Amino acid sequence: MTSVFTATSVSRLYGAGRNTVVGLDEINLAVETGERLGVVGESGSGKSTLIRLLAGLDRPTRGEVRFDGELISGRPEHQLGFLRQGVQIVFQDPRSSLNPRMRVGDIITEPLRSPLLRGRPGVPVDKAARLAEVLEQVGLPTDSGRRHPHEFSGGQRQRIALARALAPRPRVLIADEPVSALDVSVRSQVINLLNDLVAEQDLTLVFVSHDLTVVRHLCDRVAVLQSGRIVERGLTAEVYAEPQEPYTQSLLEAVPRLPDPS
Repeated sequence: MTSVFTATSVSRLYGAGRNTVVGLDEINLAVETGERLGVVGESGSGKSTLIRLLAGLDRPTRGEVRFDGELISGRPEHQLGFLRQGVQIVFQDPRSSLNPRMRVGDIITEPLRSPLLRGRPGVPVDKAARLAEVLEQVGLPTDSGRRHPHEFSGGQRQRIALARALAPRPRVLIADEPVSALDVSVRSQVINLLNDLVAEQDLTLVFVSHDLTVVRHLCDRVAVLQSGRIVERGLTAEVYAEPQEPYTQSLLEAVPRLPDPS
């Protein structure tokens, strides 16, 4: 199995001197092709900082990040076409990640119009055909492309965000707390959809969440972040069954459990 991402001795610091805040501290991580990696930890643990570095949206203060063996940390945006096609990200709140002034069809096909992706192998050329295809994949009506985001429910807007991420046919999907802003009643629908899409399209998934129940359902491997460091990692079933670190144990103990019917 080959690595799609490698992070080597990666640190991300904010500020300077006495005001320095550590976002990440000497992270070493590999994400293998086809795996589903869950990244868990409390608020402020460094989860979002890590995925921003993997997605090339931020640069490490020290260390390097590679995608498919190619260095991405420190490279200018115009040299990251291979990353923008290969990796797409779904953010936490679709209300803020979708442009309210754009029609849904234009939102979904926007990545296909990027100069960085133009002419790259595998990127769909027929935008109308790809729009129809991804709308069907995420379970939205065919006329959705003519409407605006405010005309949809929260769960439907996250489906739009998923469709946009899938449009350029990426190999890796990064999901940053994609259901935490949704009503409880629709979270399971979006999670099941994401699970199906990852399986059907053979995607590598990096799934960030504070909800350990969702990670157990979706991910085969997990990395636990605390104060910018990975304190535990391994197969999800093994880490959940026998956590080695007190911090991981405390996270698992905080997961709500149904009372014993007996």
